[in-house]
Amino acid sequence: MSRVVVTGRIPEAAIEKLRAEHDVDAWAGPQTITREELLRRVAGADAIVSLLTERVDAELLEAAGPQLKVVANVAVGYDNIDVPACTQRGIVATNTPGVLTEATADIAFGLILMATRRLGEGERLIRSGQAWKWGMFFLLGSSLQGKTLGIVGMGGIGQATARRAKAFGMEIVYQSRSEVDPQIAAELDARRVDLDELLAVADVVSLHCPYGPATHHLIGAEQLAAMKNSAFLINTARGPIVNEDALATALREGVIAGAGLDVFEKEPSVHPELLGLDNVALVPHLGSATVETRTAMAMLAADNALAVLSGEQPPAPIA
Repeated sequence: MSRVVVTGRIPEAAIEKLRAEHDVDAWAGPQTITREELLRRVAGADAIVSLLTERVDAELLEAAGPQLKVVANVAVGYDNIDVPACTQRGIVATNTPGVLTEATADIAFGLILMATRRLGEGERLIRSGQAWKWGMFFLLGSSLQGKTLGIVGMGGIGQATARRAKAFGMEIVYQSRSEVDPQIAAELDARRVDLDELLAVADVVSLHCPYGPATHHLIGAEQLAAMKNSAFLINTARGPIVNEDALATALREGVIAGAGLDVFEKEPSVHPELLGLDNVALVPHLGSATVETRTAMAMLAADNALAVLSGEQPPAPIA
């Protein structure tokens, strides 16, 4: 039997699937595993099932040893994994695309509604116990019908978000490394533009691109200034795609109207100035947080690990 190390808590169904064939060492602590403990536990592992909270780098791979065959990430993003270091050692790295598409798109559109309709402000007002009264100009927000959604990164999650926006009567423009399938583009009536044009025309900009050196601080002061001052920025991708210093300034000074964030630049820390601003909706990385989705992610990660340990091609290798 091979030894599988699971670096954090995952649904029990996935643990049971792994245990049916292999020896499993699963971290079950209430807190995130420490780096020191992680390095100790991975020694001798044939497979590592990792969470995005753990950094899988050369140090960790060396600590595991030369017998390590696969790193199965329980996430679609894999910026926590040094993929070249894995490739150099002949270690297969995998992720969990597809299964979290709809759940993350739900959160993206939920944040669009929270930001444009000022739902967070309204709930905070009620919970604070402050007196309030309906009025013609009380907490006025912005409608979505007839407005333009600009999607940065038109992969599966971006397309799913666009479908929701289409149902709300929005127009779709997108920026992506490649054209989407013509049938999908026709279904969504989506037009591909460059980033500059997208920022200039969109009433809502929603980020769905992968994170890497090319997208670090993709949205900074210059890009925010290029947006309409009535526009909103939504980020459900990765925190460091947005320069939070620049975003906080833009929100405070009215450069843009508002924002909705599910991810943060120095997660789990949140920029202190963002915490004090009413025109930003903040949720704690809930994109895939449904019972069904997290279970599907863990099961796919288990399938990836089991396939590699059996000498087979995994369902979702990282290209």
